Amino acid sequence: MTLGTQTTEAETAMTYYFSKILKTGFDEALRRTTEALKREGFGIITEIDVRDTLKKKLDVDFRNYRILGACNPKLAYEALRLEDKVGTMLPCNVVVAETGDGGIEVAAIDPVASMAAIDNPRLKQMADEVREKLRRMVADV
Repeated sequence: MTLGTQTTEAETAMTYYFSKILKTGFDEALRRTTEALKREGFGIITEIDVRDTLKKKLDVDFRNYRILGACNPKLAYEALRLEDKVGTMLPCNVVVAETGDGGIEVAAIDPVASMAAIDNPRLKQMADEVREKLRRMVADV
């Protein structure tokens, strides 16, 4: 992972998410993201079309922006067994969004950052495992 400015097809890391800019169409980026998530054992359990929602609720125009609620059932079950209220932080959100300059950004939450407030070493180990899966997914998209 490289830090700093995002470049075409180059992955970047921020403190609470991982991202990559693609030079492809929105639908293609969405398809590639869904397939990359599946390869890492994640399914999409929620999908929010932010553009459509903002148009319906506020009558405003917004760029293509999709929030995918990704879940790895096995790891989610293990996490819930370790910490009952960890469900407040599930699923792992992944964003596919137009950047405005012809690119499409794919961004995934860093679960280590989101779980930092929970004092449970076993859960932190699990968050590390999910982090690696999401990093691979972003790199692979």
